[in-house]
Amino acid sequence: MHPQLTLLRPVFVISASLLATAAALDPAAHGPLSAAATDAAVTMLTTKILESSQFAHQQLNAKLAGKFLDRYLDALDAAHMLFVPGDIEGFTRQLPALADATRAHGDSSLAHVVFQRFLERLDQRVAFITGLLDDGSFDFSADETFHFDRKEAARPADLVAAQALWRLQLRYDYLQEKLAGKQAPTIVKTLRHRAVRSAETMHRMDDKAVLEIYLEALAQVYDPHSDYMGPKQLKSFETAMKLSLIGIGASLRSLDGYCKIMELIPGGPAARSGQLKIGDRIVGVAQKEGDEFTDLVDLPLAQAVELIRGPKDTPVFLNLIPANASDDSLRKTLSLVREEIKLEDQQAKAQIIDLPAAANTTQRIGVIDLPSFYSGEATATAPATSCSADVASLLTKLKEQDVTGIILDLRRNGGGSLREAIDLTGLFIPSGPVVQTRNLEGHVELGSDSDDKVAYDGPLLVLTSRLSASASEIVAGALQDYGRALIVGDAATFGKGTVQTIVPLARVMQQEGLAPDSDPGALKVTISKFYRPSGKSTQLEGVKADIVIPSLTDVPEIGESDLLNPLPWDTLPAAPFTPSDRVQSSLASLRSHSAQRLATDADFADLNADIERFRQLQSDKSVSLNEDRRQREKAELKARQATAKKARLARAGTPPPAYQVTLKGMAHPGPGEPVKPKPALIEPDADADAGPAGPPAEDIILREAQAILLDYAGLLHDAPAVSQR
Repeated sequence: MHPQLTLLRPVFVISASLLATAAALDPAAHGPLSAAATDAAVTMLTTKILESSQFAHQQLNAKLAGKFLDRYLDALDAAHMLFVPGDIEGFTRQLPALADATRAHGDSSLAHVVFQRFLERLDQRVAFITGLLDDGSFDFSADETFHFDRKEAARPADLVAAQALWRLQLRYDYLQEKLAGKQAPTIVKTLRHRAVRSAETMHRMDDKAVLEIYLEALAQVYDPHSDYMGPKQLKSFETAMKLSLIGIGASLRSLDGYCKIMELIPGGPAARSGQLKIGDRIVGVAQKEGDEFTDLVDLPLAQAVELIRGPKDTPVFLNLIPANASDDSLRKTLSLVREEIKLEDQQAKAQIIDLPAAANTTQRIGVIDLPSFYSGEATATAPATSCSADVASLLTKLKEQDVTGIILDLRRNGGGSLREAIDLTGLFIPSGPVVQTRNLEGHVELGSDSDDKVAYDGPLLVLTSRLSASASEIVAGALQDYGRALIVGDAATFGKGTVQTIVPLARVMQQEGLAPDSDPGALKVTISKFYRPSGKSTQLEGVKADIVIPSLTDVPEIGESDLLNPLPWDTLPAAPFTPSDRVQSSLASLRSHSAQRLATDADFADLNADIERFRQLQSDKSVSLNEDRRQREKAELKARQATAKKARLARAGTPPPAYQVTLKGMAHPGPGEPVKPKPALIEPDADADAGPAGPPAEDIILREAQAILLDYAGLLHDAPAVSQR
């Protein structure tokens, strides 16, 4: 059954109350509802669908209403720097009636009361900040500290306390710009414009826009992937789903006033360039080289995205704070050419690598890089696409070349087609269940591989990271349950084990006999959960690696557990399946050999130092506002980075011979096109402007995975483990 049909069924039972509410608000209407009646109907409909579409089937009650209000306040004032206790007390007086008013009457008046006070506080902040900027006295010789992460901080006690926070934040912003090399007149202009623009943007928001923020807060009380989308946001979402977006190929999210990169789309300009990373924060954008950057800090995400998007084949210039920056004053500038994502850049590809082994011999392995679980029907101009069929073709080629083992690299694979995930898993097992899907009514459906054929039966290693999500977790979890593959990489995958669908509210209202005055938008709601053959959910906990390799992607806050209100991990009874148990008996030895290599590997020593420094930055939620101290810290870090670079360059060796295998080149004899050795370049400093995109730093994670694969293959064939690099 199509998931949308499953979801819409509970909506029909609310028709009587919905019609009654609309009639009460607009008794004279025989055509389209008034704006007020439409908003009430949308509010109540959103509430009812959320209540019936969640696994807990929680009615909006007093407890959830409290979370709802808190989420709305944080949506407006995430840093807890505007609202004061007196404001909150006034809002919470409406809490006892909030649940009933929302679900039974579609009353969203609290949204507008809160928003009006928000505008008043915002105007006070702008007046205060512009006054300080007019004064122009900014000295950074005192030993002063700014606590920049205030998500859990208490709100200011009164307006005077709020002004003290505004002053500290302004000084922090000013020093950031100064350390980035800007002069005082430019800094004052930027910060004044930023403050005024933020207030003007909020003042331009109409009642529909305010309602969108309010209902989005309500949806995310239930789980982080549920969402209310107004017409503009819905159109943007649909465009992204069709991959027809012209831009840089990155998924962005607003976080603490910054436009943060959350995902790089496989095959997109950003991913191919190697210049952008997940966690980078874009702070400025320009359309022409040499133009002044438009400041994106505190700009609503939709407006920032519109500036980054643009016509095909046009350049865009970005100014950003790198994810690995030791100081937020560090900036990197780069340019990309906007374009549509090319299918061939999204497709599976492989490399054949001849690795050094014992007694001066080599062992040949295959590495399959799968960016997504893509699937597409044939059109008049293009054939059907199937990632499982493509991987099957690559496996045939790798087997022809007598590879010792294969690595399936899912580190950057955020998911895709469920059917393709099942079929791809079936390439490595004879037959059996791959995934269990439980819907809202508790019905469990088995997704199974029914084909007894096995495309590859040799040693298999699946390489994962915290970025491996959804369909990737289904494949990794199933292969782990069967004992068919060794799971290696970050401690766990992302942990997204849920399925969402879009419910267009206009269609539902039409079925209820209601004609809204304007497009009422849509709801994105969770409709089912995934479970492994063993019965373990992939939700929240993800798939845990058999062998963990240190990695910077295992540190940033990018997993499901770092989102607000995630659905819990749980289990189902195991589905009947026959495991092959090829992994468990080898794990102790494999872990021991990997640990020995990592303990003596200078590259991983550097990586562990980077990880530790990053963790310290995450745990320390404050920053010094003493200019001399900040300059000294930057200089010390730059010197350490320069020393580490020289050491890495000195010990860099010649990479083993490798051959590129693409779907287009499958028919050619031999292992494929030789991969040209790249100079041993190291990634640029976080505080250095990026020049032309050069070869990335050596993939030491993949290098260790290759060594583990050789060890694993040796143990499966009763051969000694391979411990060298």
